[in-house]
Amino acid sequence: MEKICTIGYTKKTLERFIGLLREAGVDLVVDIRLNNTSQLAGFAKRDDLAFLLKEGFGIRYEHDPRLAPAEGLLQAYKTGKDWDAYETAFSELMADRDMVSVVRAHADAHRAPCLLCSEDKPDKCHRRLLAEAVAEAIPGLEVVHL
Repeated sequence: MEKICTIGYTKKTLERFIGLLREAGVDLVVDIRLNNTSQLAGFAKRDDLAFLLKEGFGIRYEHDPRLAPAEGLLQAYKTGKDWDAYETAFSELMADRDMVSVVRAHADAHRAPCLLCSEDKPDKCHRRLLAEAVAEAIPGLEVVHL
């Protein structure tokens, strides 16, 4: 693994989404969403996205809910919008679930894995926190937010 990418599908067309993945050389998308089967997900609905990535572009897709925030944590953030509290709680959850090891297990055979979530920007998204934790554990690993 040379780098770890992150991407959110919200506010992106399918063309832009796939273009960003291809430009970055992504060979694995790890879906870290808690809820990924809603009709609101559009082209990023789990089964549709898995098919599209594999058949259309040769990109492997894996969904791992162990890398998603706990339902209560996500709801608390949506209600209170307290990012600092969310970040602290998610950091504890990352440690409890040993998420860095989980990501490494998914990504070891890939040169450019990408963590997928819904948020347009990484600033206030758990994918950024997770990517930064993985990069901290692997010296020299580059984090690229697509």
